[in-house]
Amino acid sequence: MELLQVADAVAREKNIDREVVIEAMEEAIQKAGRSKYGHDHDIRAHLDRKTGVIDLKRYREVVEEVEDEVQQLTLDQAQRVKKDAALGEFLIDELPPLDFGRIAAQTAKQVIVQKVREAERARHYLEFKDRVGEVINGIVKRVEYGNVTIDIAGRAEGLLRREECMPREHFKTGERVRAYIYEVREEQRGPQIFMSRTHPQFMAKLFTQEVPEIYDGIIEIMAVARDPGSRAKIAVQSREGSIDPVGACVGMRGSRVQAVVNELQGEKIDIIKWTEDLGSLIISALAPAEVSKVVMDEDKKRMDVVVPEEQLSLAIGRRGQNVRLASMLVGWEIDIMTDEEEATRRQEEFKSRSELFITALDIDDMIAQLLITEGFTTVTEVADTPVEEMTEIEGFDEDIAAELINRAVTWLNAQEKMLEEKGAELGISDDLIAFDGLTPDIIIKLGENEVKTLDDFADLATDELIEIIGEGVMKSSEAEALIMKARERWFAEEDAAIAAAAEENAENDNGDAAALESEQAPAETATNA
Repeated sequence: MELLQVADAVAREKNIDREVVIEAMEEAIQKAGRSKYGHDHDIRAHLDRKTGVIDLKRYREVVEEVEDEVQQLTLDQAQRVKKDAALGEFLIDELPPLDFGRIAAQTAKQVIVQKVREAERARHYLEFKDRVGEVINGIVKRVEYGNVTIDIAGRAEGLLRREECMPREHFKTGERVRAYIYEVREEQRGPQIFMSRTHPQFMAKLFTQEVPEIYDGIIEIMAVARDPGSRAKIAVQSREGSIDPVGACVGMRGSRVQAVVNELQGEKIDIIKWTEDLGSLIISALAPAEVSKVVMDEDKKRMDVVVPEEQLSLAIGRRGQNVRLASMLVGWEIDIMTDEEEATRRQEEFKSRSELFITALDIDDMIAQLLITEGFTTVTEVADTPVEEMTEIEGFDEDIAAELINRAVTWLNAQEKMLEEKGAELGISDDLIAFDGLTPDIIIKLGENEVKTLDDFADLATDELIEIIGEGVMKSSEAEALIMKARERWFAEEDAAIAAAAEENAENDNGDAAALESEQAPAETATNA
């Protein structure tokens, strides 16, 4: 009965199932039995769940041909012990109770401790894997090289890595700390609970705790952008028209937002009212700077924001902080420029497009300007436009429209033929020629600089690509996007290889499980008998 009492006490203390502790005890007794009678013997222990009585037994299998004299015996040998013994049956011999020596007791203790520790780790993982996204309170247990180990209510340990702490933030042993659980991973050494104080959702959860309207779902946090320890922007929306979301988050005399600011070591927080109109949202996000104009490119998720000259530094912010946070908040790339820069840029774009149309379509300056005014940016767009749509342009009849489209098609065909000839001469591969987003001129420049395959292109750095094609031809962000697109097949091949390896491992595991099952089947038959 003492063993059962110990099992109950350990199960309560470690908050694990009593059956797990008892099974660990059985395994420990079984191991001690094998140490006494021989490791080759098939010795099994059973602890009665009600009385605490230990049964120690040796199992020997009846086989036609003996391969292991310790664990097997022939039918003749078995029938001398038991007359009705049959092939495949197990003969079970009762063994006397063990007298645990010092070494046997130490071995048993190690087995039990290991099993209990494994059960405790499994419980920790099951408990915390569903708590990802929560803010928890803990006590600093130790600090090593800036990495903080946090004791979570005495039930588990969380890791707050140095890069997840805010700048100039130092913790001491025994200090209370709040952090956000962003990942729980099951590893060989046990479940690892990773925590953060720099994660954008940490601030969102703090507002949820401080603002009852957010907790109740009346106000919703739509987006969060942080520069940890310095500045942050949060966009909120109210589900009820009568409630001001910004005012509710600020609180009476700023009490609510101040509580969050204090927890975040004085981080400045801009609270913005969310709107589905991206133009209005970006104007609010760039406050206090005044915005003159916003031009959006929905395909590339880019926007050009024009501000007065005197507002430029305010819009960009110190070290680009204001525009960077605004970009993170709306999820679009933002270019800030002055009225003068925007006008100069538009003139350059107008001039380059005008020259392209004049050269490619053999038209005068007035018709080229008409096409640009109507929104045409490339010769391909002209070639793909139906005649009926082209005739809607003032001054264009069917003959002019058809002639322009024919000239555009002829020029594109000539460009394609020229690319094929030049590509064959330079040894440029078909996959690079067919890659979407590169013009014939760019492809030829790449070939002349020994970039002849799509893999060569994917291996380029952004600044290398800009240097090859020339400044002003393509923006840095556009070049980076093209290179990442070219690398997609690398990632796809890597994912396919990982999936194939996982499938192979699963097949091996199934084979091992089937083999183990076939080995255990005779033992189960003997137990049933």
